[in-house]
Amino acid sequence: MIQRVQTIFLFLLALSMVLVALFPLWSQVNPSQTEQVMLTAWTLTVTTIGVAEISESAGVVSQSSTAYLGFLAVVSGLLALYSLSQFKDRKRQMMLNMINSLIMVIILGATVYLSITANDAIGGRDTGAFMLGFYAIVLAMLMNLLANRFIRKDEMLVRSVDRIR
Repeated sequence: MIQRVQTIFLFLLALSMVLVALFPLWSQVNPSQTEQVMLTAWTLTVTTIGVAEISESAGVVSQSSTAYLGFLAVVSGLLALYSLSQFKDRKRQMMLNMINSLIMVIILGATVYLSITANDAIGGRDTGAFMLGFYAIVLAMLMNLLANRFIRKDEMLVRSVDRIR
């Protein structure tokens, strides 16, 4: 049934993955305050920071593609929406959510790996700042966990009713 609570969780999961694709994941400024690294789901950009306003004197030093993160985020969001439409087959829904969990773990692991390597590249002593996109991944994983819990609860309820008949 589409009005179940797991529908809300799966919709919030899809919305969270859209946030991952749209907002920055991580940012760091090197100790000498001359370079900034910004990781999004689509690019990893190193820019120079001048003495004046950042927007006026910022120049791109290097830019590498991390489009696979964006692609996986979009796939994860679409998979959540597809799982939402599979409400009549709870076992398939749980399997799709398990695959989605795996995709989100890959995104999270790749984000942490890229942030560590980018931080080492600019010589940062701090870990940088994880931003909205990163926390949206964690929120999506939590929503997936809650959706699976309620799907499992529904499945157990249906089995117990079938046993009584």
